[in-house]
Amino acid sequence: MFTGIVQTQASVVGTLLNEGVMRLVLSVGNEYLQQLTIGASIAVNGCCLTVVQFETSRSDVVGQVSFDVIDESLKLTNLGNLTCGDKVNFERSVTFGTELGGHIVSGHIHDMATVDQIVRTAENVKIKLVLAKDWSKYVFYKGFISVNGASLTVGQVDENGFWLHLIPETLSITNIGRTKMGDKLNIEVDQQTYTIVNTVEHYLRKNTLNRID
Repeated sequence: MFTGIVQTQASVVGTLLNEGVMRLVLSVGNEYLQQLTIGASIAVNGCCLTVVQFETSRSDVVGQVSFDVIDESLKLTNLGNLTCGDKVNFERSVTFGTELGGHIVSGHIHDMATVDQIVRTAENVKIKLVLAKDWSKYVFYKGFISVNGASLTVGQVDENGFWLHLIPETLSITNIGRTKMGDKLNIEVDQQTYTIVNTVEHYLRKNTLNRID
């Protein structure tokens, strides 16, 4: 479980694909690897991955952490498009007593959205994303959504997509401000919204069938 509050950006230093599984190696500040264990969960661009190896050094401020990304994750997320030098959003899993500053995020990516428009000003960035209709029904104005693992508030919504309004803090901490037109961003819709929409749809279908009978 995660909060959607990205802690830092890690650098991709290795992407080795072998029989459908990619060994992903990230370089990140040692402070983000403290008390880490093999098997721990870390959200990388919002995708929950399991630590298979890590290294820290007292003589260096940077460590490395490795994950195995299976073919299903490579297909459903943007992790399969990573190359060395790319920056990814990095969040350790929630621990007892963690302040929940964003919203509950599972790390299970539902789909990818495409960057359709980018509007930059001196202070912030607006990005319009296009999402498949199967998932766009869970996106509401002022609702929560996880984009590349960052908990964000949905801006304007229309039939073609929705807008994100990124403040300087979000731009500095996450990699979303680096996106370009046509880029794919990992999307996890809010679980409460998902449950409510599906419950209402099920109720309406059931009532419709009852009236027909």
